[in-house]
Amino acid sequence: MKKMTRIFGILLLCLALVGAMSMVFSAEEATDVAAASEEAAEYASSFYNTFLALLPPIIAIGLALITKEVYSSLFIGILSGGILYAISADGFSFETMFNAVLKDGLLNNLADDYNMGILIFLVVLGIIVVMMNRAGGSRSYGEWASKRIKSNKGAQASTFGLGVLIFVDDYFNCLTVGSVMRPLTDKQRISRAKLAYLIDATAAPVCIIAPISSWAAAVSGTVTGSSGVEVNGLELFIRTIPYNLYALLTLAMVLFVAFSGKDFGPMRKHELRARINGDLTSGIDSGESEEEEKSNAKGKVIDLVLPVVILIVFCVVGMLYTGGFFSGTGIIDAFAGCDASYGLALGSLGALLINVVYFLCRRVLSFKESMAAIPEGFKQMVPAILILTFAWGLKGMTGLLGADVYVAELVKSATALQILLPAILFIVAVFLAFATGTSWGTFGILIPIVTGVFEADLANITESAGSLPTLMVICISACLAGAVCGDHCSPISDTTIMSSTGAKCDHVTHVSTQLPYAMTVASVCLVGYLISGFIQNVWVVLGVSMVLLFAILFVVTKIANRNNAAEEAALRKELQE
Repeated sequence: MKKMTRIFGILLLCLALVGAMSMVFSAEEATDVAAASEEAAEYASSFYNTFLALLPPIIAIGLALITKEVYSSLFIGILSGGILYAISADGFSFETMFNAVLKDGLLNNLADDYNMGILIFLVVLGIIVVMMNRAGGSRSYGEWASKRIKSNKGAQASTFGLGVLIFVDDYFNCLTVGSVMRPLTDKQRISRAKLAYLIDATAAPVCIIAPISSWAAAVSGTVTGSSGVEVNGLELFIRTIPYNLYALLTLAMVLFVAFSGKDFGPMRKHELRARINGDLTSGIDSGESEEEEKSNAKGKVIDLVLPVVILIVFCVVGMLYTGGFFSGTGIIDAFAGCDASYGLALGSLGALLINVVYFLCRRVLSFKESMAAIPEGFKQMVPAILILTFAWGLKGMTGLLGADVYVAELVKSATALQILLPAILFIVAVFLAFATGTSWGTFGILIPIVTGVFEADLANITESAGSLPTLMVICISACLAGAVCGDHCSPISDTTIMSSTGAKCDHVTHVSTQLPYAMTVASVCLVGYLISGFIQNVWVVLGVSMVLLFAILFVVTKIANRNNAAEEAALRKELQE
């Protein structure tokens, strides 16, 4: 690892020097800024709108899974995208490559209002978590919960329940559930990898079937603006819920795993280590600071519960405010038109101010201690911020290379097979979301294509309930399900990063342990969408999919449990040595 870090540092330094030299030479040759801008606007990469546009994320994801090191893998992915973008009919340009990597890939994404709002929310949430820990709220809650929830299954079920309750936004869900439930799951010897999976599996899958959430707003806005025909976006979103197989089956799988206690794949080893000797991270440094040791002995459960409630209320109010609720807009329309990033940033900052006053009044934190929590909270979020920044940069590279255009044309070429269209859309959405790490961007690309295919049918609909074409509803559900699935599996997904951050779990460990679970559900969903093209009945499609999922889980866990005693004995021997 040290050798790889050294090589990476040398490579970065060399590239920086080459880039600086190329920019100096280009500055000397440039005589007309306007002409240069016009030339840049007309620039086209030789790999634009080709399969190679998807190569940068494939490289980054592959390296992350092989090397177990996410930062250099993401940067190399960004760099490869810059290299591909800099190759044109005129040859290769170092200046174009460095402009693409630094300006378009990193700086523009960091300057983006939406992204900056998410980073502010991350930092503020980190500060609030540190304050709750130092006030003794987390310790008290852990002690209180351990007296009432005395089983491993109960702790997992409680994590699932809290994840379902916080359905407003997936970012908020991941970090809040992680900070609240981690003390309890630690006491019940649930591995951090398992906690990260429970968080991730009840974040986006819950938000994508909740009519009042930032996800519902995003989908509704995409539908409304994607066709010349006026469509009620929220009505269409609600109709997609029963056909959103990945979200529903993922929640069913979480309940199965929580109550059966049966795990498989890499997760099994992590759970065994946690149960046998309390090694929650399997020996991997999670980067967690020892906040529990600094906690105030006077802290009570209310010092965790009330700050979280304040945070939830303020974030919801912030989202409603950005949607115009306080200007007379209805609550549904306010959520549909809200700016989730600005709302979360605004709400979290308001909650931070109120919580500082609350802790001062409770006398569990002094003003100096509250202010000291600010840099500490920021430090705890640095890994997530770095990964998010690189992930956004990688998405910028795929945009410059026209990956979205390539996928859109690929899907349009398959629209003649309308019976197979749900399954095709699901596969394409999974691949696109996995490669780009964004579910919102994925369904933002695919939903306009679907509504375009069914535009003639939409022109003839009435405003009565149930008037929307059923196959169109199924196809949009397949887009949403595939987007969530690919996002769930991707190492560069925002939600995946947030989940590992909330659970204090090594990011690559979270990805590798979650992948077999997600792919099991995805394979069942594919069968379900194949059936839905022929039988457009939600009860048949959902019923067959549920039965198939539990049948597969029964077989897989039975096979995995055959070697249970041998694996446990071998692990005990390994730990003793």
